[in-house]
Amino acid sequence: MASTVTTEPSEDSAAPSRPGYGQLLRTRGAWTFLLPGFAARQPFAMLTISIVLLVQHTTGSYGAAGAAAAATGVSMALFAPCSGRLADRYGQRAVLVPGVLVHALSGLVLTALALSHAPLWALFAAAVPTGASVPQIGPMVRARWGVKLQYSPLMTTAAAFESVTDELTFVVGPLLATALCTAVDPAAGLVAEAALTLVGGLLFAAQKSTQPPVDADAGHARVERGSALRIPGVRVLVVTFLGIGSVFGGMQVGLAAFTESIGEPGLNGVLYGTFAAGNMLSGIACGAIAWKAAPQRRLVLGYAALALTASALWTAHSALVLAGLGLLVGMCIAPALITGYTLVEDLVPAGARTEAFTWLTGAVALGQAAAVTVAGQLEDRLWDGAGFLVPMAGTSLALATLAALRSRLAARPRTRTVARGVGHRVPVTVD
Repeated sequence: MASTVTTEPSEDSAAPSRPGYGQLLRTRGAWTFLLPGFAARQPFAMLTISIVLLVQHTTGSYGAAGAAAAATGVSMALFAPCSGRLADRYGQRAVLVPGVLVHALSGLVLTALALSHAPLWALFAAAVPTGASVPQIGPMVRARWGVKLQYSPLMTTAAAFESVTDELTFVVGPLLATALCTAVDPAAGLVAEAALTLVGGLLFAAQKSTQPPVDADAGHARVERGSALRIPGVRVLVVTFLGIGSVFGGMQVGLAAFTESIGEPGLNGVLYGTFAAGNMLSGIACGAIAWKAAPQRRLVLGYAALALTASALWTAHSALVLAGLGLLVGMCIAPALITGYTLVEDLVPAGARTEAFTWLTGAVALGQAAAVTVAGQLEDRLWDGAGFLVPMAGTSLALATLAALRSRLAARPRTRTVARGVGHRVPVTVD
């Protein structure tokens, strides 16, 4: 049978030259995964701060609290790419349903151990499965956008929209967790996180019609099915996102210690919410701009601004100054996150994008875990607010790596598909 050349355009590829949020949200079927996806990712922003506040309350040590939270972050970072690869291979639902059940159960076990003043090793033992089973909702939503908008100008808008959605959760999540832990019970934040993860995750898993097909790369060459981490540009982005994670972790511990030192622990959620609000506002702006500069250049310049502002955090000596600096740092994070996620669409084959997104999400979690650990030790050993030294060091090192290896972020050549016969596709490059 004669071969037919197709380009496999997405149903929404004919986007306008200046795509916007209205066009994005009119994508057919988008709302079926956006609403449950938002509900399912909300608990993620509550997890680390809930562990820090609970363990610090039961042990009296920020070092112990940071170490317990770090164990959760490290296990998440290590297992997230495995979760992404399994989702690419077997489908998102097959990974989500058992994952949220394990996460809810292990989170409740961690809560019970902390309240019973169990030794630190026991908290670590419960923290590992809690982190390993964190549902990767953000990467899964981004993968669904990738199926809908492959090679469309709306992909940058979708990346910005997802960043805004993530940051909205980081506005609401820490505020909710802090309010529950300080006004209700130190364990209330972690209990609510487990319950919301279970309900939201199952609702998202039920949206089977929009999940990426599990056989999307069935006919691809062997290299197309390899780990996304084999792509040099993905490794550069992983280092970049590690630095971003150091900002989140350093801010969480530093703000908690600073607000307690001034006798206003309730301000912790407000200050972190201000930081996340800056991230959200700049994310909205990024999605509304028709960028002319190459994404690689935007990433380097935006990251330089992030390193500069993060380096000033440790100098703040009042809540008002800290709120202003946190707002600026947040405004610099969103452009870096959005550009990094947008580059994945050019660097990674469609059949490995969920895994690629989970590598980046895992890098943020790993950077956050390391930052929480180091910042907790600095707070115990030095002055209140010494944890803010961690974002300065993390972003500076990541910026140096990004600047040196930015050439590896060049987009991979795009291919067109030749269909041979019925139901069999072999990707070949067509001049």
